[in-house]
Amino acid sequence: MREITYAEAVREALSEAMREDEAVFMLGEDIGVYGGAFGVSRGMVEEFGEERIRSTPISESAIAGAAVGSAMTGMRPIFEIQFSDFITIALDQIVNQAAKIRYMYGGKARIPLVMRTPGGSGTGAAAQHSQSLENWTAHIPGLKVIQPATAYDAKGLLHAAIEDDNPVMFYEHKLCYRTSSDVPQEKYTIPIGVADIKKVGTDITVVATGIMVHKALAAADILHEKNISIEIVDPRTLVPLDKQTIIDSVMKTGRAVVVTEAVKRSGFSAELASVISESESFDFLDAPIVRLAGAEIPMPYHPDLEKKAVPQVEDIVEACCKLMADK
Repeated sequence: MREITYAEAVREALSEAMREDEAVFMLGEDIGVYGGAFGVSRGMVEEFGEERIRSTPISESAIAGAAVGSAMTGMRPIFEIQFSDFITIALDQIVNQAAKIRYMYGGKARIPLVMRTPGGSGTGAAAQHSQSLENWTAHIPGLKVIQPATAYDAKGLLHAAIEDDNPVMFYEHKLCYRTSSDVPQEKYTIPIGVADIKKVGTDITVVATGIMVHKALAAADILHEKNISIEIVDPRTLVPLDKQTIIDSVMKTGRAVVVTEAVKRSGFSAELASVISESESFDFLDAPIVRLAGAEIPMPYHPDLEKKAVPQVEDIVEACCKLMADK
């Protein structure tokens, strides 16, 4: 086993899939010679050529439309939206075409495409380049939504997404690109719709998504010094959602904190909280469910304000300490 970064793991999965299947190709802005906005596809055009690593004009709608059309004709496109904020320009192709064609054609057409897109804050990119909009696509029937937090999960889940015959939205947090973990050299897949317990604990279940998984792990170390043991559940995929793993964990601990970066109002944190409150785990709760999520403001540019706009390690620590103080 070797340790590589999240960005390297994504690149490795893309390259392995393209070597294995000539129907797989990539398209998006600056993904060729430039290597992508975050360097994920660096070096791939030299191996696969410009026919399969297609740098496109700046038109997210055209990129998504080309991906949908090529998927319908038997290709397996992977298209990149350079920043997840600009999914707004491609929503008609994604929501009204990709998500619905297989259903409306009675299963006679398949849409095996993957949308890769970096999202989230932490890079000082301000309000138009720092949003967490994964809940938008999670709301649409017909789309699968993946949000891996680690390099290991990113590689395995990306392989699963590419092999899936349905449209898959694959969200990569910008700050995760620099994180590292042990990743096998060989190809492997992680089933879509299976959560992972990143840390076993006994006192509180912390359900965290994306970069918040790393913040929850950091909080766990601090809480350990305070004799508080948290169990960290990473859904990994928002759609389909592994509800049972969350339910089982809460039934064990009796307390729950949900942590997401996206804005709290109408965000996915509410969906996760409802999984708990509408299941048998509700009867095991010893305290109300706590939701930590983004502030209801456009993302600030100033780094101090940016940090205040989304949950941080100290917020998770404070919420968990308060839950235990109230027992």
